[in-house]
Amino acid sequence: MRKITGSQMIIKCLKQEGVEVIFGYPGGKVIPLYDTLFDSDIRHILVRHEQGASHAADAYARATGKVGVCVSTSGPGATNLVTGIANAHMDSVPMVAITGQVATAEIGTDAFQEADITGITAPITKHNYLVKDINNLPSVIKEAFYIASTGRPGPVVIDIPVDISTAMIDENAEGKIDLPGYKPTYKGNQKQIKQAAKKIFESKKPVIFSGGGVISSGASEILTHFAQKAKIPVITSMLGLGSFPEDHPLALNMAGMHGTRYANMAFTETDLIIAVGARFDDRVTGKVSGFAPHASVIHIDIDPAEIGKIVDVTVPVVGNAKDVLTDLSQRYFELDNRKSIQKKKPWVDYLMGLKEKYPLMYDKKSPNLKPSYIVEKLYELTGGDAIICTEVGQNQMWAAQFYTYTKPRTWISSGGLGTMGFGLPAAIGAKTGRPDKTVIDIAGDGSIQMVSQELATAVSNQIPVKIMLLNNGYLGMVRQWQELFFKKRYAQTCIRECVDFVKLVEAYGGVGIRVTDKKDVEGAIKKALEIDNVVMVDFWIEGEENVYPMVAPGAPISEMLEWEY
Repeated sequence: MRKITGSQMIIKCLKQEGVEVIFGYPGGKVIPLYDTLFDSDIRHILVRHEQGASHAADAYARATGKVGVCVSTSGPGATNLVTGIANAHMDSVPMVAITGQVATAEIGTDAFQEADITGITAPITKHNYLVKDINNLPSVIKEAFYIASTGRPGPVVIDIPVDISTAMIDENAEGKIDLPGYKPTYKGNQKQIKQAAKKIFESKKPVIFSGGGVISSGASEILTHFAQKAKIPVITSMLGLGSFPEDHPLALNMAGMHGTRYANMAFTETDLIIAVGARFDDRVTGKVSGFAPHASVIHIDIDPAEIGKIVDVTVPVVGNAKDVLTDLSQRYFELDNRKSIQKKKPWVDYLMGLKEKYPLMYDKKSPNLKPSYIVEKLYELTGGDAIICTEVGQNQMWAAQFYTYTKPRTWISSGGLGTMGFGLPAAIGAKTGRPDKTVIDIAGDGSIQMVSQELATAVSNQIPVKIMLLNNGYLGMVRQWQELFFKKRYAQTCIRECVDFVKLVEAYGGVGIRVTDKKDVEGAIKKALEIDNVVMVDFWIEGEENVYPMVAPGAPISEMLEWEY
């Protein structure tokens, strides 16, 4: 019987799970793992901060549909992963985070660089493990990947003491999944699906609400087919962008705080919401008591805890979005739906009229550099065939509003947690997973400074991401709230001229381009897309440009601050 070290077993198990790339940062308690990784054919991307590793692994998973993997050492290395783990948890992203830990005999003694990472991450993981027996290691790794990728996806932490990494184990030891209490429901209840089909048949003003679960379950194609054939308009959540093609006539685009007026009006006036893989978060509903006051709700979700959590549900269906939509489509079209579709036509015509009357707007005649114009031009020059990552704030909303998403897994953004600094490492992770795609980070000057060291990661690993920096010299979204609700008292939100971003990216070995004139936008974007290197285009936009439409905090989504049409 040949024995290998725990570290060798970790690498063996990772390869069995199909892992091709790891994002990480070494440290004392993971030196044995990194020593083994040195001889492995698993690619390792050395980030410059552990938060970058977790965000890159997150986006790798979103772009590819695989489980993302990140690694850190114990103590501060592990705690630096926490923001990224929480981000993946909020957005239901399959990720496995492997952390080093002090030796088992030292646990609980406040040893150097000790932190109770399983305790810290318990509320923000789907599950976590502290491995205290080398013989459990193969099963823990196998279970971790299974838990992360099945049911409602999410992050799993594996905390491995350093002595477990160096202990010996039978080379042929096999992992087994023993999770008697974990049985995700994939197939929906047929009685409830039949009730849902009947509700849709009877409805005169239905809308589909498509969320991130549609993308993660691979249900975009069946949802599009169903909506198109049944002639039902589709609203998306922010994480649902790309689940239904936004260039389709039935697309109502994103709803909520910065959603379209016509999507919010559709929610306000609909008599039936068919929610698929969406969780009715507060940024969508606004004031819950004023949300969809006339609507019955069919809620399809793989996580039963989400159904009825925010809004009252008429027909709950627990199951995988793809499986349930397939059955629901069959049930619905078994009915004589010609009358049903004809009955819905006035509603569809009404909403299409709203789309024409209330388009997303900005001052297109202005000679000034408008962020909406930049994003539109970016869509035009990429033909929509790019993966868009974002930071968080105004840049995120302009990217959501003015780029047209027609395919799943082309929009990668921090939804539930709203993590500043997400976009750059996310772009690195997405480009690593999809090297065939153009990957662009639409960034803000405040957010990107939280992770600007990851420019070194991109350059040194030859990951040619493009950064379109919407530089307004402010923490833009906070400044907008201060303007609208705090009498323009811009407390600690002005950051203009803190850094020369062109020099910054060049210092890391990338290419910097500055644009201050509208006429130079197209040429700068074309040049950036042609260069085989990390490129940052520093667009100097107006400092007090606001994102509209906007629902004020505490208001119903029917009440919007917006452009004068």
